[in-house]
Amino acid sequence: MHSRPLEIACDESGFTGTNLLDPTSPVITHAGVHLDRPAAAEYVALVRARFRHTSTEYKATQMLRQRPVLEWLLGSLRGVGHVHLTDKPFFITCRIVDFLLGEPTYAAGTSLATELRPAAVTLYRDGPAVFGQLRWRAFLATFVKVMRTKRRQVINAAAVDEFYATLGDLRSTLPKRQESDSLQGILDHLSKSRPQLEEVLTLLLDDRSSVPPALEPLLPALLETALHWSTALDWSGGGRSVAIVHDEQSALTRHRVAQVQAILAEVSSGPPPLLSVTMTDSRTDPRVQLADLLAGAARHIAVAELHSRSDPALTELLRPYLSHNSLWPDAPSWQRPTGAPEIRSVTSR
Repeated sequence: MHSRPLEIACDESGFTGTNLLDPTSPVITHAGVHLDRPAAAEYVALVRARFRHTSTEYKATQMLRQRPVLEWLLGSLRGVGHVHLTDKPFFITCRIVDFLLGEPTYAAGTSLATELRPAAVTLYRDGPAVFGQLRWRAFLATFVKVMRTKRRQVINAAAVDEFYATLGDLRSTLPKRQESDSLQGILDHLSKSRPQLEEVLTLLLDDRSSVPPALEPLLPALLETALHWSTALDWSGGGRSVAIVHDEQSALTRHRVAQVQAILAEVSSGPPPLLSVTMTDSRTDPRVQLADLLAGAARHIAVAELHSRSDPALTELLRPYLSHNSLWPDAPSWQRPTGAPEIRSVTSR
Protein backbone atom coordinates (compact mmCIF):
# COMPACT_ATOMS: atom_id res chain seq x y z
CA MET A 1 0.00 0.00 0.00
CA HIS A 2 1.38 3.41 -0.99
CA SER A 3 1.33 6.06 1.74
CA ARG A 4 2.20 8.97 -0.51
CA PRO A 5 0.53 10.00 -3.78
CA LEU A 6 2.48 10.17 -7.01
CA GLU A 7 3.11 13.83 -7.79
CA ILE A 8 2.84 14.73 -11.48
CA ALA A 9 3.59 18.16 -12.94
CA CYS A 10 1.43 19.15 -15.93
CA ASP A 11 1.04 21.83 -18.55
CA GLU A 12 -0.70 22.23 -21.90
CA SER A 13 0.15 23.61 -25.31
CA GLY A 14 -2.28 24.98 -27.86
CA PHE A 15 -4.97 26.25 -25.50
CA THR A 16 -7.14 28.80 -27.36
CA GLY A 17 -10.12 29.06 -25.03
CA THR A 18 -13.43 28.52 -26.79
CA ASN A 19 -11.87 29.36 -30.16
CA LEU A 20 -11.54 25.66 -30.99
CA LEU A 21 -11.71 26.15 -34.75
CA ASP A 22 -8.65 28.37 -35.08
CA PRO A 23 -7.01 26.91 -38.22
CA THR A 24 -3.56 27.90 -36.95
CA SER A 25 -3.99 25.80 -33.79
CA PRO A 26 -5.84 22.54 -34.58
CA VAL A 27 -4.32 20.53 -31.72
CA ILE A 28 -4.04 20.86 -27.96
CA THR A 29 -1.63 18.71 -25.98
CA HIS A 30 -1.54 17.98 -22.25
CA ALA A 31 1.73 16.69 -20.82
CA GLY A 32 2.68 15.30 -17.43
CA VAL A 33 6.13 14.57 -16.02
CA HIS A 34 7.14 12.53 -12.99
CA LEU A 35 10.24 14.15 -11.53
CA ASP A 36 11.08 15.72 -8.20
CA ARG A 37 12.10 19.36 -8.03
CA PRO A 38 15.88 18.80 -7.76
CA ALA A 39 15.91 16.47 -10.78
CA ALA A 40 13.76 18.87 -12.81
CA ALA A 41 15.98 21.78 -11.79
CA GLU A 42 18.99 19.85 -13.11
CA TYR A 43 17.25 19.42 -16.47
CA VAL A 44 16.48 23.13 -16.64
CA ALA A 45 20.03 24.04 -15.63
CA LEU A 46 21.40 21.74 -18.33
CA VAL A 47 19.20 23.41 -20.92
CA ARG A 48 20.52 26.81 -19.94
CA ALA A 49 24.15 25.71 -19.83
CA ARG A 50 24.19 23.52 -22.92
CA PHE A 51 22.16 25.82 -25.11
CA ARG A 52 23.33 29.14 -23.61
CA HIS A 53 19.90 30.20 -22.46
CA THR A 54 19.90 32.56 -19.48
CA SER A 55 16.38 34.01 -19.13
CA THR A 56 14.00 33.04 -16.31
CA GLU A 57 12.01 30.45 -18.24
CA TYR A 58 12.88 28.49 -21.35
CA LYS A 59 9.69 28.16 -23.44
CA ALA A 60 8.62 25.60 -26.02
CA THR A 61 8.49 28.24 -28.77
CA GLN A 62 12.20 28.82 -28.32
CA MET A 63 12.99 25.12 -28.19
CA LEU A 64 11.23 24.43 -31.49
CA ARG A 65 13.70 26.73 -33.22
CA GLN A 66 16.62 24.67 -31.92
CA ARG A 67 16.53 21.11 -33.24
CA PRO A 68 19.28 19.80 -30.88
CA VAL A 69 17.27 20.97 -27.86
CA LEU A 70 14.13 19.27 -29.13
CA GLU A 71 15.88 15.97 -29.80
CA TRP A 72 17.70 16.07 -26.48
CA LEU A 73 14.52 16.69 -24.52
CA LEU A 74 12.58 13.86 -26.16
CA GLY A 75 15.49 11.52 -25.67
CA SER A 76 15.95 12.49 -22.02
CA LEU A 77 12.42 12.38 -20.55
CA ARG A 78 11.52 8.90 -21.78
CA GLY A 79 9.90 6.93 -18.97
CA VAL A 80 8.99 9.99 -16.92
CA GLY A 81 6.73 11.80 -19.40
CA HIS A 82 3.27 11.27 -20.91
CA VAL A 83 1.28 13.26 -23.50
CA HIS A 84 -2.42 13.32 -24.32
CA LEU A 85 -3.37 14.67 -27.77
CA THR A 86 -6.67 16.31 -28.73
CA ASP A 87 -7.70 17.13 -32.28
CA LYS A 88 -9.91 20.18 -31.62
CA PRO A 89 -12.41 19.77 -34.51
CA PHE A 90 -12.84 16.13 -33.50
CA PHE A 91 -13.35 17.21 -29.90
CA ILE A 92 -16.21 19.47 -31.03
CA THR A 93 -17.68 16.61 -33.07
CA CYS A 94 -17.54 14.32 -30.04
CA ARG A 95 -19.26 16.99 -27.96
CA ILE A 96 -22.09 17.25 -30.49
CA VAL A 97 -22.67 13.49 -30.33
CA ASP A 98 -22.18 13.05 -26.58
CA PHE A 99 -24.26 16.08 -25.60
CA LEU A 100 -27.13 15.63 -28.07
CA LEU A 101 -27.35 11.87 -28.55
CA GLY A 102 -25.95 10.55 -25.27
CA GLU A 103 -25.20 11.56 -21.70
CA PRO A 104 -23.19 14.80 -21.33
CA THR A 105 -21.19 13.60 -18.33
CA TYR A 106 -17.64 14.40 -17.28
CA ALA A 107 -16.67 10.95 -18.58
CA ALA A 108 -17.88 11.87 -22.09
CA GLY A 109 -15.00 12.35 -24.50
CA THR A 110 -12.74 9.96 -22.57
CA SER A 111 -11.91 6.27 -22.66
CA LEU A 112 -14.51 5.72 -19.92
CA ALA A 113 -17.41 6.46 -22.30
CA THR A 114 -16.78 5.41 -25.89
CA GLU A 115 -20.16 3.96 -26.89
CA LEU A 116 -20.92 6.88 -29.21
CA ARG A 117 -17.36 7.35 -30.48
CA PRO A 118 -18.03 5.49 -33.78
CA ALA A 119 -20.82 7.99 -34.56
CA ALA A 120 -18.46 10.90 -33.89
CA VAL A 121 -15.83 9.34 -36.14
CA THR A 122 -18.42 8.94 -38.91
CA LEU A 123 -19.37 12.61 -38.64
CA TYR A 124 -15.75 13.73 -38.53
CA ARG A 125 -14.67 11.67 -41.53
CA ASP A 126 -17.79 11.72 -43.73
CA GLY A 127 -19.12 15.21 -43.00
CA PRO A 128 -16.30 17.17 -44.70
CA ALA A 129 -16.06 14.62 -47.53
CA VAL A 130 -19.77 14.89 -48.33
CA PHE A 131 -20.43 18.59 -47.68
CA GLY A 132 -16.99 20.14 -48.14
CA GLN A 133 -14.68 21.52 -45.46
CA LEU A 134 -16.13 25.05 -45.47
CA ARG A 135 -19.74 23.97 -44.95
CA TRP A 136 -18.80 21.40 -42.36
CA ARG A 137 -16.66 23.79 -40.32
CA ALA A 138 -19.49 26.34 -40.50
CA PHE A 139 -21.75 23.70 -38.95
CA LEU A 140 -19.24 23.04 -36.17
CA ALA A 141 -18.95 26.79 -35.63
CA THR A 142 -22.69 27.08 -35.00
CA PHE A 143 -22.41 24.47 -32.24
CA VAL A 144 -19.50 26.36 -30.69
CA LYS A 145 -21.62 29.52 -30.73
CA VAL A 146 -24.48 27.69 -28.99
CA MET A 147 -22.16 26.39 -26.29
CA ARG A 148 -20.51 29.70 -25.43
CA THR A 149 -22.49 30.02 -22.22
CA LYS A 150 -20.01 31.98 -20.08
CA ARG A 151 -21.54 35.12 -18.57
CA ARG A 152 -24.93 34.31 -20.10
CA GLN A 153 -28.00 34.16 -17.90
CA VAL A 154 -30.35 32.85 -20.59
CA ILE A 155 -30.08 30.39 -23.47
CA ASN A 156 -28.88 31.94 -26.72
CA ALA A 157 -32.03 31.05 -28.66
CA ALA A 158 -30.81 32.70 -31.86
CA ALA A 159 -27.69 30.53 -31.84
CA VAL A 160 -29.80 27.41 -31.24
CA ASP A 161 -32.02 28.34 -34.19
CA GLU A 162 -28.95 28.84 -36.36
CA PHE A 163 -27.52 25.46 -35.37
CA TYR A 164 -30.66 23.55 -36.33
CA ALA A 165 -31.13 25.61 -39.50
CA THR A 166 -27.58 24.74 -40.57
CA LEU A 167 -28.18 21.10 -39.68
CA GLY A 168 -31.40 21.13 -41.73
CA ASP A 169 -29.53 22.59 -44.69
CA LEU A 170 -26.97 19.80 -44.53
CA ARG A 171 -29.66 17.13 -44.35
CA SER A 172 -31.55 18.59 -47.30
CA THR A 173 -28.48 18.49 -49.53
CA LEU A 174 -27.16 15.09 -48.45
CA PRO A 175 -26.47 13.04 -51.59
CA LYS A 176 -28.77 10.03 -51.98
CA ARG A 177 -26.20 7.31 -52.15
CA GLN A 178 -25.42 4.16 -50.23
CA GLU A 179 -22.19 5.31 -48.60
CA SER A 180 -23.91 8.22 -46.85
CA ASP A 181 -26.56 6.09 -45.14
CA SER A 182 -24.86 6.10 -41.71
CA LEU A 183 -24.23 9.84 -41.93
CA GLN A 184 -27.89 10.34 -42.84
CA GLY A 185 -29.02 8.40 -39.77
CA ILE A 186 -26.83 10.41 -37.41
CA LEU A 187 -27.96 13.73 -38.85
CA ASP A 188 -31.60 12.61 -38.60
CA HIS A 189 -31.15 11.80 -34.91
CA LEU A 190 -29.42 15.14 -34.31
CA SER A 191 -32.32 16.97 -35.95
CA LYS A 192 -34.60 15.67 -33.18
CA SER A 193 -32.27 16.65 -30.34
CA ARG A 194 -33.46 20.21 -29.63
CA PRO A 195 -35.28 19.35 -26.36
CA GLN A 196 -32.14 17.67 -25.02
CA LEU A 197 -29.93 20.56 -26.15
CA GLU A 198 -32.15 23.10 -24.41
CA GLU A 199 -32.13 20.97 -21.25
CA VAL A 200 -28.33 20.79 -21.31
CA LEU A 201 -28.01 24.52 -21.92
CA THR A 202 -30.32 25.23 -18.98
CA LEU A 203 -28.08 23.14 -16.73
CA LEU A 204 -24.96 24.88 -18.05
CA LEU A 205 -26.26 28.27 -16.91
CA ASP A 206 -25.08 27.11 -13.47
CA ASP A 207 -21.27 27.09 -13.25
CA ARG A 208 -21.51 24.23 -10.75
CA SER A 209 -23.60 22.02 -13.01
CA SER A 210 -23.06 18.26 -13.19
CA VAL A 211 -22.81 18.77 -16.96
CA PRO A 212 -19.27 19.69 -18.07
CA PRO A 213 -18.68 22.80 -20.17
CA ALA A 214 -18.77 21.68 -23.79
CA LEU A 215 -15.75 23.66 -24.95
CA GLU A 216 -13.07 22.66 -22.42
CA PRO A 217 -10.81 19.91 -23.88
CA LEU A 218 -8.52 20.08 -20.85
CA LEU A 219 -11.11 18.28 -18.71
CA PRO A 220 -10.98 14.93 -20.57
CA ALA A 221 -7.21 15.40 -20.91
CA LEU A 222 -6.91 15.83 -17.14
CA LEU A 223 -8.97 12.69 -16.56
CA GLU A 224 -6.83 10.61 -18.94
CA THR A 225 -3.61 11.99 -17.46
CA ALA A 226 -4.66 11.01 -13.94
CA LEU A 227 -5.88 7.61 -15.12
CA HIS A 228 -2.55 6.93 -16.85
CA TRP A 229 -0.30 7.87 -13.95
CA SER A 230 -2.42 6.14 -11.31
CA THR A 231 -1.39 2.79 -12.84
CA ALA A 232 1.75 3.55 -14.87
CA LEU A 233 4.27 3.12 -12.06
CA ASP A 234 2.30 0.75 -9.86
CA TRP A 235 3.46 -2.86 -10.04
CA SER A 236 1.07 -4.16 -7.39
CA GLY A 237 -1.91 -3.78 -9.74
CA GLY A 238 -3.93 -1.92 -7.12
CA GLY A 239 -3.43 1.57 -8.48
CA ARG A 240 -2.06 4.66 -6.82
CA SER A 241 -3.36 8.14 -6.05
CA VAL A 242 -2.01 10.98 -8.15
CA ALA A 243 -1.51 14.58 -7.01
CA ILE A 244 -1.23 16.92 -9.98
CA VAL A 245 0.66 20.19 -9.91
CA HIS A 246 -0.57 22.24 -12.86
CA ASP A 247 0.37 25.51 -14.47
CA GLU A 248 -2.28 28.13 -13.71
CA GLN A 249 -5.30 27.32 -15.87
CA SER A 250 -8.70 28.96 -15.54
CA ALA A 251 -10.49 26.01 -17.18
CA LEU A 252 -9.67 23.74 -14.23
CA THR A 253 -11.94 25.22 -11.58
CA ARG A 254 -12.36 23.58 -8.19
CA HIS A 255 -15.83 22.31 -9.06
CA ARG A 256 -14.75 20.82 -12.38
CA VAL A 257 -11.76 19.09 -10.83
CA ALA A 258 -14.05 17.66 -8.14
CA GLN A 259 -16.31 16.23 -10.85
CA VAL A 260 -13.33 14.54 -12.54
CA GLN A 261 -12.20 13.18 -9.18
CA ALA A 262 -15.66 11.71 -8.54
CA ILE A 263 -15.78 9.98 -11.94
CA LEU A 264 -12.35 8.43 -11.42
CA ALA A 265 -13.19 7.31 -7.89
CA GLU A 266 -16.27 5.50 -9.23
CA VAL A 267 -14.23 3.38 -11.66
CA SER A 268 -11.36 2.64 -9.27
CA SER A 269 -11.22 -0.48 -7.15
CA GLY A 270 -8.24 0.92 -5.25
CA PRO A 271 -7.32 4.36 -3.89
CA PRO A 272 -8.84 7.41 -5.60
CA PRO A 273 -6.82 7.97 -8.80
CA LEU A 274 -6.87 11.79 -8.62
CA LEU A 275 -6.18 13.04 -5.13
CA SER A 276 -5.71 16.74 -5.87
CA VAL A 277 -4.93 19.41 -8.47
CA THR A 278 -2.82 22.34 -7.29
CA MET A 279 -2.18 25.39 -9.46
CA THR A 280 1.24 26.98 -9.59
CA ASP A 281 3.20 29.53 -11.59
CA SER A 282 5.36 27.66 -14.09
CA ARG A 283 8.13 30.23 -13.64
CA THR A 284 8.66 29.00 -10.08
CA ASP A 285 8.44 25.25 -10.72
CA PRO A 286 10.99 23.55 -13.03
CA ARG A 287 8.79 20.43 -13.23
CA VAL A 288 6.00 22.40 -14.84
CA GLN A 289 8.51 24.06 -17.17
CA LEU A 290 9.54 20.63 -18.42
CA ALA A 291 5.89 19.63 -18.89
CA ASP A 292 5.43 22.80 -20.96
CA LEU A 293 8.41 21.89 -23.15
CA LEU A 294 7.14 18.33 -23.65
CA ALA A 295 3.62 19.53 -24.48
CA GLY A 296 4.97 22.06 -26.97
CA ALA A 297 7.22 19.50 -28.65
CA ALA A 298 4.37 17.00 -28.93
CA ARG A 299 2.01 19.56 -30.42
CA HIS A 300 4.58 20.61 -33.01
CA ILE A 301 5.14 17.01 -34.11
CA ALA A 302 1.44 16.07 -34.01
CA VAL A 303 0.41 19.04 -36.18
CA ALA A 304 3.12 18.14 -38.68
CA GLU A 305 1.76 14.57 -38.79
CA LEU A 306 -1.80 15.81 -39.18
CA HIS A 307 -0.75 17.95 -42.16
CA SER A 308 1.30 15.10 -43.71
CA ARG A 309 4.58 16.92 -43.04
CA SER A 310 6.02 14.13 -40.97
CA ASP A 311 9.56 14.27 -39.60
CA PRO A 312 10.30 10.55 -39.06
CA ALA A 313 13.13 11.13 -36.58
CA LEU A 314 11.05 13.39 -34.32
CA THR A 315 8.00 11.16 -34.70
CA GLU A 316 10.00 8.18 -33.48
CA LEU A 317 11.24 10.17 -30.49
CA LEU A 318 7.67 11.14 -29.55
CA ARG A 319 6.29 7.60 -29.77
CA PRO A 320 6.97 6.49 -26.14
CA TYR A 321 5.10 9.47 -24.68
CA LEU A 322 1.76 9.24 -26.47
CA SER A 323 -1.45 8.34 -24.66
CA HIS A 324 -3.30 5.62 -26.55
CA ASN A 325 -6.51 7.19 -25.24
CA SER A 326 -5.85 10.47 -27.02
CA LEU A 327 -8.79 12.11 -28.79
CA TRP A 328 -7.41 11.61 -32.27
CA PRO A 329 -9.51 10.33 -35.21
CA ASP A 330 -7.09 10.49 -38.14
CA ALA A 331 -5.75 6.94 -38.66
CA PRO A 332 -2.72 7.75 -40.89
CA SER A 333 -1.33 10.46 -38.59
CA TRP A 334 -1.86 8.15 -35.62
CA GLN A 335 -0.27 5.10 -37.21
CA ARG A 336 2.96 6.89 -38.14
CA PRO A 337 3.97 7.89 -34.58
CA THR A 338 2.56 4.81 -32.81
CA GLY A 339 2.59 1.94 -35.28
CA ALA A 340 -1.01 1.19 -34.22
CA PRO A 341 -3.58 0.88 -37.04
CA GLU A 342 -6.30 2.68 -35.07
CA ILE A 343 -6.35 4.73 -31.89
CA ARG A 344 -8.10 2.94 -29.02
CA SER A 345 -10.44 5.81 -28.20
CA VAL A 346 -11.99 5.70 -31.67
CA THR A 347 -13.79 2.47 -30.89
CA SER A 348 -15.20 1.16 -27.64
CA ARG A 349 -13.02 -1.08 -25.51
